[in-house]
Amino acid sequence: MPASSQVRKEAPLPRYEEIARRYAAAIENGTLSPGDRFPSVRRLAAEEDASVSTILAAIFQLESLGLIEARPRSGHYVRMRARTPPPRPTVVPVHAAASQIEVAELVERVYHAARDPSVVNLAHATPDPALLPTRALGRAISAAARGSEGGVRYEMPPGLLALRQEVARRALAWGCSLSPDDLVVTSGATEAIHLCLLAVAHQGEAVAIESPAFYGTLQIMEAMGLKVVEVPCLPDVGMDLDELERRIDRHGVRAVLAVPTFSNPLGSCMPDEARSRLVQIVSRRGIPLIEDDVYGELAFGTARPRAAKSFDRDGSVMLCGSFSKTLAPGYRIGFVAPGRWRERVELLKFSMNVATTTLVQRSVARFLRGGGYDRHLRTLRDQLSRIMARTAAAVADAFPAGTRLSHPRGGCFLWVEMPEAVDSLELHARALDAGVSIAPGPLFSPTQGQRNCIRLSCGAPWTDRLDAAVRLVGRLATRVAG
Repeated sequence: MPASSQVRKEAPLPRYEEIARRYAAAIENGTLSPGDRFPSVRRLAAEEDASVSTILAAIFQLESLGLIEARPRSGHYVRMRARTPPPRPTVVPVHAAASQIEVAELVERVYHAARDPSVVNLAHATPDPALLPTRALGRAISAAARGSEGGVRYEMPPGLLALRQEVARRALAWGCSLSPDDLVVTSGATEAIHLCLLAVAHQGEAVAIESPAFYGTLQIMEAMGLKVVEVPCLPDVGMDLDELERRIDRHGVRAVLAVPTFSNPLGSCMPDEARSRLVQIVSRRGIPLIEDDVYGELAFGTARPRAAKSFDRDGSVMLCGSFSKTLAPGYRIGFVAPGRWRERVELLKFSMNVATTTLVQRSVARFLRGGGYDRHLRTLRDQLSRIMARTAAAVADAFPAGTRLSHPRGGCFLWVEMPEAVDSLELHARALDAGVSIAPGPLFSPTQGQRNCIRLSCGAPWTDRLDAAVRLVGRLATRVAG
């Protein structure tokens, strides 16, 4: 049996999922009836001899299945209309040959039409400002502005030492042993990925990526004139590693770009065994793994997954991250640990835009040093998990029969696979006419495939308006399906 199949079939269930499945069975067989109060977090933690975070992850799983719901100041209750959750998305066949990329024009057309502030935005995969510590950040940036020189000088690459020290400390929880000198500060993770690609690949060369893939990465590769080798992404465990090895050897791939933790848009999360094998694959061939870890801090479970970089022994992994999805998208603070390509990346950073904004670097370093970031993350993860559960329940209720839905354990988006008769570009146009923006599947394919899929954002506080918007898209999908 191939190694990747062993990972998929033999990996034990996480504890939170085992608990969730047991209670799901109790609801489905009538042991717990609609309207019954669900046990409290404290009681379940004691009964199951499990941590509070494990119980919260199990509760999120049951919410996402539409089996229980939260009531303000009252706890959780078994839903009156518990529905069978949609199955996970299928693995869509992808091009076996290296392909040219054609997404930039479509991305611009879709997102230009969604800039109207009156439109309900279900397309952007970032947390809403209402979920972010805007006041605390404002105080941090004011204090940084009052400091020596007010942040008016360049903070030359590799970037502010205090910020790199804070990132290196945080990396310990990701399984990584990094020094501040291993890191380069960037203007968001997008620039970090761009710098990595510039350092290791040239026009006309091929890079292996997951499919479906984030359109922002595809845009970078299109602008650089790179070819892409698509590798199927499995809904639960990420990139198909058996297929990756075959395609690397067949097409002379110069680099692999992967999102092991909560891939965008599918939301898959690689088990540790697969991460270790992925690093071994690139290391044996002497090519880099560009690891996009931008959603790594948004895990709903008991602990943040290890970065693939934690398995790196020879500098093969170029770890990219940012604070855009957790702290302040508009600050554009990212970082990269480029491994053995560090000097090249630092030089490219200087040539691209000289330096990342000094004042913002100082304010983020100050906020991290103050200890408020971890408290904020705990709250943010809990809020996003509940929003995702509400969104998933609305999709289960309102979308056409045959719809499939991702079940991510982190991040802030859902991938919806509808019946083949639904053209997501037509659905996007109809939804936009009705005041709702969605991200159609072709944005996430270098050859504009994934026609019957959409990505829905789960990054804004849940309201009746959001609920109505998701259900409207479901009704429109049913009409498009005919």
